[in-house]
Amino acid sequence: MSKIQSIKAIQVLDSRGLPTVACRITLDNLLTAGVMVPSGASTGEKEAIELRDGLEDYMGKGVLKAVDNINNLIAPSLLGQDPSSQESIDQQLIELDGTEDKSNLGANAILAVSLSVCRVAAKDIDKSLHEYFGDIYKNIIGKSANQNLPMPMLNILNGGEHADNNIDIQEFMIIPSGAKNLKEAMRWSSEIYWSLKNILKSKGLSNSVGDEGGFAPNLQSNEEALKLILESIEKSKLVPGKDVFLALDCAASEFYKDNQYHLKGEGRSMDSESFANYLEELVEKYPIISIEDGMDENDHEGWRTLTDKIGSRCQLVGDDLFVTNKKIFQEGIDKKLANAILIKFNQIGSITETIETIGLANSNNYKSIISHRSGETEDTTIADLAVGLGVGQIKTGAPCRSDRVAKYNRLLWIEEERPDLSFPQ
Repeated sequence: MSKIQSIKAIQVLDSRGLPTVACRITLDNLLTAGVMVPSGASTGEKEAIELRDGLEDYMGKGVLKAVDNINNLIAPSLLGQDPSSQESIDQQLIELDGTEDKSNLGANAILAVSLSVCRVAAKDIDKSLHEYFGDIYKNIIGKSANQNLPMPMLNILNGGEHADNNIDIQEFMIIPSGAKNLKEAMRWSSEIYWSLKNILKSKGLSNSVGDEGGFAPNLQSNEEALKLILESIEKSKLVPGKDVFLALDCAASEFYKDNQYHLKGEGRSMDSESFANYLEELVEKYPIISIEDGMDENDHEGWRTLTDKIGSRCQLVGDDLFVTNKKIFQEGIDKKLANAILIKFNQIGSITETIETIGLANSNNYKSIISHRSGETEDTTIADLAVGLGVGQIKTGAPCRSDRVAKYNRLLWIEEERPDLSFPQ
């Protein structure tokens, strides 16, 4: 039985050129594996704390405190342990931190170690990471996950906190649900993306990209963005509402103030009821099948209104609302808010807690979506996580920028290696 021989963390850079934590674990048989953790820009109030240094270096965004916590506090406590004891190790990390929000050691430090343990343990028994995630799920939840390839949700046009433009909605996504396999889904998505670029150029609009690879032009309204994407789908010889559907991430908490939703790009403000009506109109007018963070994270009445209005015909995803936290999610389930949850493991800080939250979703008929963060790296862990836990959906940006494409390319390799895996349609 292999044992943990060393744990080493360093500070590396994410896709925005800001520091993040990288961690590597070596076993006594000299096998080694590691990860890099992501970082978000549009964050929920109740997310676990990402520890930053607050010093002059990197404009206060350094993570040397988190790195030091791994090297000098976490590492000594885990040396000699069996890496296959995922639940036990994660519990040790949580207890060592001793806070509800992981503010002592930092969620970025804890997650880096938790995920590195997964990777090296899978390598130790010569299993692919997605298969090993399935094993962990079964150990924690008590039954096997129905492993499959996830449907990609590709953010091809950016606004809000992910772009320097006047569009209020943060993400406009395409869902190639008519594709027969992942290869076809990615081809369609790439062709739509390039069609959109050419359309923007022809209209004299910017084709520079935002944090997640989507284009970030200045437009007159959110509806103009939707119309441009529909045109791009049709230019790609595909049918909107049949081959390809649309999804939104409103990130409504970013423009909610004084009980009003302020669409500055359109020069108007709305109360909860009016904004819910606005989103309902968009769903009726366009082939939108998923809306993330359609209401502010604290506007539970607004969430109830939105869920009542369109929850039966549209996936309503809680991101800031639930922050991958089992306790907070359970409260939302009890209140019948939304019908799906976005899963970001750095919101909670360990793989065990992440899997527990997905298990809670499964047992309450809530859909789960594995998600990247706006500050990403070339790390592909979430691709394996989506397959291994069988969640059926993943959002990891546009078919552009290596930090996003790396995840899609990993999924394409899994599809090649695992012809037995189904693709949702």
